[in-house]
Amino acid sequence: MKDTVMERRRFLKHASLSLMAAPATALLGNVAAGEETQAQHPYHGAASVPAKATPKVSLNVRDLGAVGDGKANDTLVLQQTIDRCSMLGGGEVLVPAGDYSTAALVLRSNVTLHIAEGASLLGSADMAGYPLTQVRWEGKWIKGYSALISAIDSDNIGIEGPGKIVGSPEIRGRVDRKTGLRLPALLEFTNCRNVLVENCDTINAGMWSIHPVYCERIAFKNVAIKSGADGIDVDSCKHVVIDGCTFQTSDDCISLKSGRGEEGYTINRPTEDVRIANCTFTDLNFACIGIGSETSAGIRGVRIENCKCLGARSHAIYIKSRPGRGAFIEDIFVDGFEATGAQQGFLRLNTLNSGKQDEFPVPGDEGIPSVKNFHFTNIRVHDLPALVEAWAIHPQKPLIGFSLTNITGTVKSGIVLANVKNAELRNIRVTGYEGPLLRIDNVTGHGLAGAEKLDMAKYPKAPDAVATPAVPYKLH
Repeated sequence: MKDTVMERRRFLKHASLSLMAAPATALLGNVAAGEETQAQHPYHGAASVPAKATPKVSLNVRDLGAVGDGKANDTLVLQQTIDRCSMLGGGEVLVPAGDYSTAALVLRSNVTLHIAEGASLLGSADMAGYPLTQVRWEGKWIKGYSALISAIDSDNIGIEGPGKIVGSPEIRGRVDRKTGLRLPALLEFTNCRNVLVENCDTINAGMWSIHPVYCERIAFKNVAIKSGADGIDVDSCKHVVIDGCTFQTSDDCISLKSGRGEEGYTINRPTEDVRIANCTFTDLNFACIGIGSETSAGIRGVRIENCKCLGARSHAIYIKSRPGRGAFIEDIFVDGFEATGAQQGFLRLNTLNSGKQDEFPVPGDEGIPSVKNFHFTNIRVHDLPALVEAWAIHPQKPLIGFSLTNITGTVKSGIVLANVKNAELRNIRVTGYEGPLLRIDNVTGHGLAGAEKLDMAKYPKAPDAVATPAVPYKLH
């Protein structure tokens, strides 16, 4: 299996080289004017909000015996109502006003969970109520606890508000320190299709709040997310929409992933075609949008439109990986982004050393991730310490295709680029910076006149490629 995967990846790699022969201006097209073409956005239009089917039945959990007083354990009634709805052909499970104490619940195909105004699902603190299963954690499949609400191999499912889903405040952290088991997420969808979560409030204390894995056609619309960890972790999914959501998190608001090391590389399920639009981000400890560092199956076709960062401990956008991940990050388009309160700057790119190294990293040149086509236009920044930090790009796999156009606002320092080909810098009108606006090393393209030479001796060197193991890796 590994040989087949490697041959396929090499074929795709060499096939893509012929496309790079086109002039940089042809690749950039009309980015500055805000126009989009199918060539620029090869995934444009595929990610859309799934349509809701007309329900065949509507079941009220109160009618089946739910109490909703915040004290009685309503788990069994809630689950039985979901199961019955599915058996009757699908439809709506109504959770009317009240506080429903519950352990883990499992959604079924063709069922929408409607949490009404004034209704709250309150997660139990008793870990016995969260069954152990296989869960993905930091790009690896491990044993861990089921989410408060989960779905596996299900189609046409939904959760809608305006009610609340609240994880137990007593379950804190991401991993149980005694057992090493991953703790429950709030919502987790695995290998599901046509999923819509909308118009509800979610609150979680410890683990990632929302975690779709191996899903296709999944959307989060007008969801308020308060999390003691990540907000939404999109993990090896395709055709994803995150629209109109608000985030208050203690780690990445949104993180895009696709597996780590040889396991993720061999499974080879990329995250692709993701549209993030009209969202507002506030983060306490890391980035608003993180792409990586678990990128071993690749990430491509990401569009970020009309979003706002109100605060971040590090950067508004952080794109990251490292040798040993392999695969690619490509076709990232950001149009209309306003950033304030990002304590380290607007944008950071790092393919040298982000994230912990895997036990079984992808070796050699194949293990160095490739990066291509990162485009940012119509960006407004307010009093940030830096505009762009992009010196940590591996010299053996430089970034091919990078543009900054129509950038305004105030920053304390400008742009640092290293190992970038076909760059385009145009209409950058920021003020307040000290020293040169642009410092570069090993960069080609347009809009580079007057740049200062970057002294790379002041920066960490690129790590060596991962050595090839004596015994080839296989899934185990």
